[in-house]
Amino acid sequence: MAWSTRELAELAGTTVKAVRHYHEVGLLEEPERASNGYKQYRIQHLVRLLRIKRLAELGLPLSQIADLGDAEQRPQEALQVLDAELAATIERLQRVRAELRVILRHGTPVDLPEGFGTVGAHLTDADRALVLIYSRLFDEAGMDTVREMLRTADRTPEDEDFEALPADADEEARRDLAERYTPQIRHLLRDNPAVATLGAQLVGGPGPAGRTLGRALNELYNPAQVDVLRRVNALLAEDGSAAGQDG
Repeated sequence: MAWSTRELAELAGTTVKAVRHYHEVGLLEEPERASNGYKQYRIQHLVRLLRIKRLAELGLPLSQIADLGDAEQRPQEALQVLDAELAATIERLQRVRAELRVILRHGTPVDLPEGFGTVGAHLTDADRALVLIYSRLFDEAGMDTVREMLRTADRTPEDEDFEALPADADEEARRDLAERYTPQIRHLLRDNPAVATLGAQLVGGPGPAGRTLGRALNELYNPAQVDVLRRVNALLAEDGSAAGQDG
């Protein structure tokens, strides 16, 4: 008894197109043909097709299935590799689902790095962009420090004034905001002492990373905002010098 291509495909629970593709890639041997030119598939073809289908269902690529041949080989090594890949994929998908649950629960933007879903709701577009850049410049420990700093930072009137500061803000407005902002930043740094070691957690060293951070600040914030940040840094540096002398 012999089957046509369509009959074989139906028996195996696949399609004629799949059977023809397996012929093309050398997975399934071409059967003999009857006098009328029609293919005549037999039991060995059905068994081979069912094996191909089963291995494909397990996730083995067709190239690896071809390497196994027709014999009853046990593809243990290939299956172990596949199992490890699937485990890694499942772990990644579980992480993604956990992140999605946090994002949906807290309504945080989706463009923040992994782990920032609970701390980024109050960040501006520029702040979120900066955090994204941080994720490429700092190592894992550095990003943990950034995340903890954001977690402990409450939104203040000074934050709102900084966000609303126009690019053409005058000298008095910049100086006033910097002087009001400095105690807040000082308090934040005091609560997060690990920030002082962030420079050591830059990937690739402080040179290239520092230049990237400088460009990011100058392009994400307007000139008046950048000037306020520089003034705050200068005031903090003065505090540091005074503290060192007192000590």
